[in-house]
Amino acid sequence: MEPIVNKVADSGIISLDLETFFSKDPIMVFDLKDYLFMGLILKEKDFRAALLTTDWEKYRESYVAVTCSADAIIPMWANMLVAVYLTPIVKGVYFGTEAYVKEQLLLNAMDTINGTDFTDQRVVVKGCGEDPVPASAYVKITTLLRPYAKSIMYGEPCSTVPLYKKK
Repeated sequence: MEPIVNKVADSGIISLDLETFFSKDPIMVFDLKDYLFMGLILKEKDFRAALLTTDWEKYRESYVAVTCSADAIIPMWANMLVAVYLTPIVKGVYFGTEAYVKEQLLLNAMDTINGTDFTDQRVVVKGCGEDPVPASAYVKITTLLRPYAKSIMYGEPCSTVPLYKKK
């Protein structure tokens, strides 16, 4: 009886899981909706007073998404004022939804990838996982690997979709 050979393990293919680049740090939302007068408008005097009494400590050491979930026109200075309060105590302030911040943190983490580490390598970018990876991350990894990798594939090492092969 011949031994079972794991051809995938012996193939030299590098499997790259983009999920590993997701930030483990908390992302909190600062919703300007809670500061609107009658849920419609932002009154500067009231807003400034409310910010003075806001418990900013709950945001400490987190990333914060500044957003407004109400259908209201928010003056740009309001977002900036919130950032003034948050910047000294948080890891980062972003304008947008929690999902947007999560995506930006992922893309920022991918900036640490050194494309030359994949020179003449066969790379499979993992396609399925627990946490959905945004399309922007797949595009970014492709543009990062393309100048260096011998080949780029999508999926799992046992079942891949070929994307690029160096001539």
